[in-house]
Amino acid sequence: MRWTLDRINWDAFDASKVDPDTLKAVKAASLVEFNSPDYVSYLSRVFHDDDRVQGNIDQWGKEEAQHGRALAAWAKLADPDFDFESAFERFREIQKINTEVDESLRGSRAGEMIARCVVESGTSSFYTAIKDQTDEPCLKQIVTFMAADEFAHYRCFYEIYKKYEHELPGKWGRIKVALSRVSEADDDELAGAFYCGNYPAGTDVSYERKPFADAYQKRALGIYQRQHMDRLISMVAKAGGLDPHGFLTTKVQAFAWWYMQGQQRKLARTAI
Repeated sequence: MRWTLDRINWDAFDASKVDPDTLKAVKAASLVEFNSPDYVSYLSRVFHDDDRVQGNIDQWGKEEAQHGRALAAWAKLADPDFDFESAFERFREIQKINTEVDESLRGSRAGEMIARCVVESGTSSFYTAIKDQTDEPCLKQIVTFMAADEFAHYRCFYEIYKKYEHELPGKWGRIKVALSRVSEADDDELAGAFYCGNYPAGTDVSYERKPFADAYQKRALGIYQRQHMDRLISMVAKAGGLDPHGFLTTKVQAFAWWYMQGQQRKLARTAI
């Protein structure tokens, strides 16, 4: 572990500096981060014959679970009524993955690692954005640690990809996997996490993917600044086999920022 929860200065917590929308996003993130055991099981089966990679995956899973515990502890300080354990149990009913596999659902182990790089691109940029946005000192410390972890995870998964890149020849194959993983951002994982984290058991509000995906995106996109989006696109581009600082990437960055600003305005009007 690069850090532990006892390194967090919990006494520095300042309730007056908690942003309500950031708190909602953090509650959702705590559930997603803590839900690492299934992914560890899945990835361990994909790399069943590579002990070193399995060791990396196991360490990654421990660090992800720690992220979940840290965010949950902060959320409980900000909202003493937040029942993380109950929320996580309900989230597990919504978000399930198939761990009984013999090979990657991405078609190859190289493709699996590209998909994981896309995920770590998103998380490292997201936690960096929270760090730059929040004035709450305890949360700032937590996400600073987490952003560094997620970037290290990206590097680790990219190195594993390089080991297995022969399984996914050609640049188009890499781009296709990266784009397919980006498109999954609207699946049940983030929507379900937002619902379970912010709507306690017994609520009369039922779960539907689209409105709660929009609710999460409304809070998450509101945290990003241009430099965070640019960094995210660069990392995804590298995973997809493109020059992270090349002409095409810079054009995508400009388009992504324009599109995200439009989505922010739309969701501000329409999302719950």
